[in-house]
Amino acid sequence: PPRPKHRMDHETGRVIGDMTDTSKDIARPIRLGMVGGGRGALIGAAHRRAARLDGEFDLVAGAFSSTLERSRASGADLGIGPDRCYGDFREMAILEAARQDGIEAVAIVTPNHLHAPATAAFLEAGIHVICDKPVTATLPEALALEETVKRSGRLFCLTHNYSAYAMVRQAAAMIAAGELGALRAVQVEYLSGFLAKPVENANKQAAWRTDPAKAGGGAIGDIGSHAWHLLRVVTGLRVERLAADLSALVPGRRIDDHAQVLLRFKGGARGCLVASHVAAGAENDLRIRVFGETGGLEWSQNDPEILVIRSLDGPCRIIQRGSGGTGPQAARLGRMPAGHPEGYFEAFANVYRDAAEAIRLSRNGTVCLPQDRAFASIEEGVDVMRFIDACLRSTASDAAWTTLADPDDQHR
Repeated sequence: PPRPKHRMDHETGRVIGDMTDTSKDIARPIRLGMVGGGRGALIGAAHRRAARLDGEFDLVAGAFSSTLERSRASGADLGIGPDRCYGDFREMAILEAARQDGIEAVAIVTPNHLHAPATAAFLEAGIHVICDKPVTATLPEALALEETVKRSGRLFCLTHNYSAYAMVRQAAAMIAAGELGALRAVQVEYLSGFLAKPVENANKQAAWRTDPAKAGGGAIGDIGSHAWHLLRVVTGLRVERLAADLSALVPGRRIDDHAQVLLRFKGGARGCLVASHVAAGAENDLRIRVFGETGGLEWSQNDPEILVIRSLDGPCRIIQRGSGGTGPQAARLGRMPAGHPEGYFEAFANVYRDAAEAIRLSRNGTVCLPQDRAFASIEEGVDVMRFIDACLRSTASDAAWTTLADPDDQHR
C-alpha cells in the first residue's frame, strides 16, 4: 500500500503528522523483546543499536540465553529487571502476551535453527516478529513458516540489512527505470576471512556457524544469503538455473566455507555469485556489479556512500548519497547531509525504522507492508532459502545445472 502522508523528524526518528492510527501513543517507542543476543553474542548487539538509533523501540524483555540464570545476567547488563528475563522463548511469548505492558514486537537473533520455532511461538501469541536472516535453516522450515505468517495476522520483518543502504536502493531504482538498458551480466561477492583458520573450538560465533545442525548452510547461508538478496533487490532478475560449487576448504570443517555459483537468469542475462569465509585478509567485502546494454554500475560496502555509473559512450559518473543525483528511494534512507558518512548501523537502522512504521500501521489488525520498505518480507526470505536449497542440491550433483524448487511445491 502507499505510504500515508506524514513527516519524519530525522533528529529523533519519530513520526509526526497524519497516520492511519490516530491513537494518542502513536509516537511512543514500541515495546521490544529479544530472543538470543546475550553475553558473547555478535548480531544481537547490532540489532539493539539499530533499534535504538531513531528512538523507535524500547527493549523491555528478553530470553537472551537458553538458561534463566544467563538470561538474567545479560538482562542486567542491559538494564532489564529479572521479572522480564526468561530462560525459554515459549514461556516468554505466553507471559508477555498476557501482560498489559507486554512487548509489541520481538527480535529473533538466535542461531538459524531456532528462527522457525521462535518466530512461530511469538506470531501465535499475537506478537510482531523482526527476525535475523536467513529466515530459517532449511527450505521446508521456511515454507511451513510462510504459512504460519499468513495465518497469524501479524507482521514479519526479515533483516537483510545490507540491502537497506541508500545507494543500494538508488541502484535498484536506476535499473528499474532502464538506465542501463537490458541487463546482461551481474557479479556479486561477499568475501570474509573470518573462518580462514579452524577457530570453531575457540570462537562462539564460529562454533554454531560451522555446525550443520544449527546453521543449515555454511558460507552460502551466512553471507551468501546476503549476496543473493542484494542481487535480487538491485536487479529484480529471476534465476532460471544455477550451478553451484560449495566447498569446505579448511581441513576437517563439516560445512561449506567457500561458495561459487554460476547463474542463468530468465531473459538471458548471466551472473556469478561468490561467498567466502576463507578469503584471508578480506573484511566483510560485499560488492555488486551490474552491466546492461548501454552501461554498468558498481556498489561496494567498503565505500557505501557512492554509486559508480559507467556509460558505454560517455564519461564515468559518481553519485553520492545526499547529493542532487539521488532519487526519493535513496533520499528517504539517509539521515545526514552529504559529506557526513553513514554506514552499517544506519543501514541496519533503516530496517528497524521501516519495521516500526509498519507495526504502527498494523495496529488496527490489518498487516501493512509498505511497497517501499527497507526490511524483507517472508516471501523474500523463502526466495533466499530456495536459492540456498538449489545450491546444496547442485553441489551434491557435482555442480550440475539445477532449477530452484517450484514455489508451489510445499514438500521439497
